[in-house]
Amino acid sequence: MAVSANRIHLTGLARKLVADGVLEEPIAVQAFQTALSTKTSFVKYLVDQKLADSKTVAQAASQEFGVSLTDIESLEIDPDVVKLVSEELITRHHALPIYRRGNRVFIAVSDPTNLQALDEIKFHLGANTEAVLVEENKLKVAIEKCLAAADSGLGALEDSDFDSLDGLEIGQPVEAAPESAEVDDAPVVRFVNKVLLDAIKRGASDLHFEPYEKIYRVRFRVDGMLAEIAKPPLALAGKIAARIKVMSRLDVSERRVPQDGRIKLKLSKTKSIDFRVSTCPTLYGEKCVMRILNSDAASLNIDQLGYEDAQKELFLKNLQKPYGMFLVTGPTGSGKTVSLYTGINILNQEDINISTAEDPVEINLPGVNQVQVDERTGMTFPKALKAFLRQDPDIILVGEIRDFETASIAVKAAQTGHMVMSTLHTNDGPQTLTRLQDMGIPAFAVATTINIITGQRLARRLHPDYRIPLDLPPEALLGEGYTQEEVDTGFRLYGPGSSSDCPTGYKGRVGVYQVMPITDVMRRLIIEGANAVQLADQSRAEGIWDIRKSALQKARRGVTSLAEINRVTVE
Repeated sequence: MAVSANRIHLTGLARKLVADGVLEEPIAVQAFQTALSTKTSFVKYLVDQKLADSKTVAQAASQEFGVSLTDIESLEIDPDVVKLVSEELITRHHALPIYRRGNRVFIAVSDPTNLQALDEIKFHLGANTEAVLVEENKLKVAIEKCLAAADSGLGALEDSDFDSLDGLEIGQPVEAAPESAEVDDAPVVRFVNKVLLDAIKRGASDLHFEPYEKIYRVRFRVDGMLAEIAKPPLALAGKIAARIKVMSRLDVSERRVPQDGRIKLKLSKTKSIDFRVSTCPTLYGEKCVMRILNSDAASLNIDQLGYEDAQKELFLKNLQKPYGMFLVTGPTGSGKTVSLYTGINILNQEDINISTAEDPVEINLPGVNQVQVDERTGMTFPKALKAFLRQDPDIILVGEIRDFETASIAVKAAQTGHMVMSTLHTNDGPQTLTRLQDMGIPAFAVATTINIITGQRLARRLHPDYRIPLDLPPEALLGEGYTQEEVDTGFRLYGPGSSSDCPTGYKGRVGVYQVMPITDVMRRLIIEGANAVQLADQSRAEGIWDIRKSALQKARRGVTSLAEINRVTVE
């Protein structure tokens, strides 16, 4: 392609795409100009912007330049050849070394005119290079997989490395462990560090290091689903556990009881990510689980959390009350902390004194006095709450109500003119009301102090570009919980579609909520000793959606699938 002072003269691939009717000429000109100005491959720009189908562009390039089109998914990519070229070079040129024949290295590219990539890789390797034309979207996936495999650190763990590892062995003096485990170039150290970085890149929320009788595996939880990402040799189980314990400042010599710790991983001078670490002795060694505490990734915008309009209105209305309890419930990992901090972020004003007691502090928020609960030092939830009440508080946030003492102090604070926000591990709003009474809180105190309860789950979002329509009979929809009126209006449910860009068909998660205010009728039922079922019936009679109903509406709008809401809710 040649650029003149006045206009772009389309040649080569761009001209063929216009001639074939794939692109209109103005769009082709604009795409070429933008790709040129941003130093992006023309092919990559077309596919990324969805201006043309990846396969169509690849076939056109094959015909225009007389190069055979190869399916990269059918090739066996040599990881040793991939490692010959730096990640920076592969990413910058969007070119992947895939195999070697003699003194010739074959490079997968989606744009055969990308001669700069071939020349720079040739100079870097000191070997001849030859382009292999592949589809852009498949090349993108292959690059991500190869770089992810390299980042996992498994490639660095050769058999010859195992003999030289200086990790802690059973019976070795504990004094030797920190020194040996801190060797920067030890394979286990590199492996653990790269697994942590890989988890951050993939957006994982939890990491599991699990020893079994014959295997050792590492799993990530991404969008709520666990998936295996590595299988290190079983011989490394003790060394990996020792390394993790050293990083989180735990007792390396103690393998018989669970321990809790924390790791701060510095990614740059200005950015760091915390990991909450828990170890637990199992039959075949210590299992280590890490929770990633990335406050930068948490969205504190209520419009992005997934509340329905009526639920959002109830949330904000009760948030402004000067006293009482604002409770958020749900299982571990359901987004309770983000919901609480969304409210705290709204209330965080100069004229309001906010104090929080958490274990651990997951989200850092300037202007809020945050206290880290630590049982080992004696800083417990009750002790923190008692201290807060002597410091002129307006709003108190308790990370979790776990026992009678914490619940009792929180209720008394709510009764004496303070707003108390907290979480409980219960399934929904009605069960929360009876759970507090089971802890020993009098029914009258429960009825008069609680303003609102939000129950929640997290469901995976359908990728909007790959979702596929489903045809379900009316009987099936009624069986799932839709009303006859909803079925009669007609709507289409969607399921996940598989693609190389998004293998699961899901991307990200959305909250599913029950936002239940405590009305006067509810208060009377609580005082009269109503059970959770009776309270749930009254809530429905007042028009409050339970979590299942809310989830069904998410599926009805195509936000998530019926299979996903069945996974996170019950009928």
